[in-house]
Amino acid sequence: MRTRRISTATAFAVLFSSVVLVGGAASPAAADSSRVLPIVALADIVTDGLHQRVFLSDPTSGTIVATDYSGKVVSTIASLPGVQGLELSPDSGTLYAAVPGADAIVAVDTATVKESARYDVGEGTRPRHPALAGGKLWFGYGPDKFPEPVGGEGDIGGRIPGDIGSLDLSGEKPVVSLMQNPDQGLAWHTAPILASTPGAPGALATVGGYGWSPVSAFDVTSGKAVQTGYRTRGGSAPKDIALSPDGKRVVVAYGVEYTHPVYRMPNLAPESGYAAGGTPNAVDIAPNGTVAVGSEALDEPNVLVYPKGAAKAVRTYKLANRSTADSKYQALMPASLSWAPDASRLFAVTWRDGTHSLQVLTDASRSVTSLKVDAPAKATRAKKLTATGKVTANAAFPAGSRVTVVRTDSESPKGKSLGSVALKSDGAFSFADTPPAGGKVTFKVTFAGNASHTPSSASDSVTVSRAAVSLKLDRNKSLHAYNKNVSFTATLGKTYKNRVVELWADPFGADKPKKLVKKAKVNSKGNLSVTVNMKRDTTVTAVFAGDGRYAPKTVKSTAYAKVNVSTKLSKHYKTAKIGKTSYAYYSKKKNPDFTTSMTYYKGRAQRLSLQIHYKGKWYDAGQQYFALGSNGKSVVTLTGPHDTGYKMRVRSSYVNSSSGDTVNSTTHGAWKYFIFTK
Repeated sequence: MRTRRISTATAFAVLFSSVVLVGGAASPAAADSSRVLPIVALADIVTDGLHQRVFLSDPTSGTIVATDYSGKVVSTIASLPGVQGLELSPDSGTLYAAVPGADAIVAVDTATVKESARYDVGEGTRPRHPALAGGKLWFGYGPDKFPEPVGGEGDIGGRIPGDIGSLDLSGEKPVVSLMQNPDQGLAWHTAPILASTPGAPGALATVGGYGWSPVSAFDVTSGKAVQTGYRTRGGSAPKDIALSPDGKRVVVAYGVEYTHPVYRMPNLAPESGYAAGGTPNAVDIAPNGTVAVGSEALDEPNVLVYPKGAAKAVRTYKLANRSTADSKYQALMPASLSWAPDASRLFAVTWRDGTHSLQVLTDASRSVTSLKVDAPAKATRAKKLTATGKVTANAAFPAGSRVTVVRTDSESPKGKSLGSVALKSDGAFSFADTPPAGGKVTFKVTFAGNASHTPSSASDSVTVSRAAVSLKLDRNKSLHAYNKNVSFTATLGKTYKNRVVELWADPFGADKPKKLVKKAKVNSKGNLSVTVNMKRDTTVTAVFAGDGRYAPKTVKSTAYAKVNVSTKLSKHYKTAKIGKTSYAYYSKKKNPDFTTSMTYYKGRAQRLSLQIHYKGKWYDAGQQYFALGSNGKSVVTLTGPHDTGYKMRVRSSYVNSSSGDTVNSTTHGAWKYFIFTK
């Protein structure tokens, strides 16, 4: 066993000067969505609501890609050179695709996503934009770009100019009819873009060419294209066209102005257009009449959504963005907007640095609502209070719109309905309530949404007053022997419903966490007791959580615990009394060992104190701290030479803080007496 040594000579020296002792410890025994598309170009996009698929044509790779509503590819159809426009049959059973590289219209079975038929429409026609109307499949055809003159201005040397044709599939054999509007071929220059709608089966609208980009309206009820309207408009080449579900209006994506022109069918009288964030390049109209327009804008919203008949957009999307650091940008592709038939989603295709992505815009046809509710910060229990709020949106709320109100408090933790409140014309609302319970009271207001508005909700809380409660806890500042069981009693005064008290014990020291030792109802006298084993200084906390009428309260009581400490003398040759005190007798040639036993704590040291009796009084002869071993022991040897005839005493102490920790209260061991003889 390792020991530390001190000298008797130094002990005597402290009668007249200071002393430093040295020592040591005894040795103990041994952790909304977007998806990249596998396409290199985009010509058209349509949505099949029956099978919940999105079809996209890629003219560069000659494929049609079919995805689900999340953008995950489910199938691909190849061998469609230069595939362009797509048209879905009213029953969603067949997808028609114009394939200019094959001079054909291809039919695709949407259930199997496989080519089911191929119709030749004439060599060199290069069909591009199919549209179902009047019981036939109409299509634009002609060159990809304006033909170069051969024999002078206006002479295209026999080359096929832009025109429209039809494919009749009602008989035993397909019948193709070309040059349905030859007088406009030179104006179109290239294959015009066609638009139709199931809601007006006899109406057909077209836009095409460069320069003046004429818009035409046709009645195809008879099986032939009878022009009913014609209008030219200067600007850039057209990118897209769409008919309203009732066939009464046509919207075009072209022009240098940041507006999508609108014309009234059948004579194409102009109407107010739809504002866009940049040069228009895409448009689609949902079956419910909601219009989505897109543009080439990079730093402004480039997709805007207008409800049927509305002049103000209810939703805007900024799908494009430009990085000034590398000059790369993401852009909305031309003719890349497509509504799901139920208007639950709007699909768009964007491009950035050679990569195309399908953007899924959910609830795009509904105006986004924002709800705010404001309740008083404080209120008095059982007194009426009034809260106000407002639901805001870009679209007006239908008459009779309402919000629901739910109150949550200590007596209704799962919430209690307060009914519904009508919205004013500007979306404002107010409601009154008389809170029956105090404490934190929360009002949650919910707007459920409707066909034109998204749902929204908001909450606000008010602190409702409660009466103070009496809560006491005994034993504060009491001192106890080590390892003693001590009873602590909490006393709770008058309350409303809650009679439960929690008692927590928190022993000093980071290694002992605070612990719930008892939770129960108080007895008839309002008392609740718990027994705590006092091995350390301990803070006991009593907690009343409060109830509907009385506020919470917490009280604390800190009690103190001593340590066990003793000192043992060894190597003496006898024990005898001097007066009434027992002394250990040592030969002056023998060095005593002082063994201290103390309650162990990591890093703890004991203080060893020596005193000498001189001329009738005890004098300090020095003191020193010695670390404890993990077994709680410390051995110190007092070395010679030793003078005889002097009475001496020694004791060990734990001193809060000075002994290396603060988990117990200061405790002094008993004095041990000894004397040296010849």
